[in-house]
Amino acid sequence: MTLVKSCWNFWKFSRPHTIIGTSLSVLALYCISLATTGSNIAVENLAQMLAVWISCLCGNIYIVGLNQLYDIEIDRINKPDLPLASGEFTIQQGKLIVSLAGIAALLIAALSGVWLLATVAISLVIGTIYSAPPIRLKRFPLWAALCILTVRGVIVNLGLFFHYGDKFNSREALNPYIWTLTLFILLFTVAIAIFKDVPDLEGDKQYNISTLTLVIGKSAVFNLSRSVITVCYFGMMIAGLFWLTSLNVSFFVTSHLLLLGLLWWRSRDVDLSEKSAIADFYQFIWKLFFLEYLLFPIACFI
Repeated sequence: MTLVKSCWNFWKFSRPHTIIGTSLSVLALYCISLATTGSNIAVENLAQMLAVWISCLCGNIYIVGLNQLYDIEIDRINKPDLPLASGEFTIQQGKLIVSLAGIAALLIAALSGVWLLATVAISLVIGTIYSAPPIRLKRFPLWAALCILTVRGVIVNLGLFFHYGDKFNSREALNPYIWTLTLFILLFTVAIAIFKDVPDLEGDKQYNISTLTLVIGKSAVFNLSRSVITVCYFGMMIAGLFWLTSLNVSFFVTSHLLLLGLLWWRSRDVDLSEKSAIADFYQFIWKLFFLEYLLFPIACFI
């Protein structure tokens, strides 16, 4: 296997959309912390952000890699291009990557601070019980969704904000900006969590993985996910108008209104009978998720 091929397989193994989401969340929370605590972009602050980023990326790889180790047979149906499912990586290679990533995540976090260590450790524990027997919470729709939204929506946002605040010597408690972003991400992650299994219907059904899609059907999950995201955007516009008044309100409200319109325009032509169309819309939802981590800090600074 050539080096380029190995790197490409590792990139697929890391699940790029989650890597991008993790990277943007780390950067956005860093920028919001600077803007709301009055800290400066000093070299030591940048070093803290870099340590957080590497630790969280390693944790991300551990979680998604562990999930693939226990889902090889399912992924051969649902996601046959993944390295373990396709045979590009052996099980031993997968275990090695996951083990090294988990150790690196905890080690870097421990050297960086107690809040980062707590954030990473709790995330890894939840990621483990989500995928690994005997608990394997991904078998149960409600618990699976709770795992995802707890890590993405609560632990990462609050944990990293406390970590940055501690390192920036800020005594400020959680402010309205972090609470608003956390609530938005929490609800948006609900939409991601309930929609993520729609493209994987065939494999989940064959291996008795009970998902919301199997319980209520593709169409109902699709409409529910879109409705949750709609509530998220209306909530952000209301927040911008009434209590996040120190940011650029016109930019904040207008950008969310445009994204809401884009969501409904994009959702019109999704053919729920086509797996590729469903998968494309799922990636589109992730792009909207990414954009929030860009728009929010921009609105705080301009």
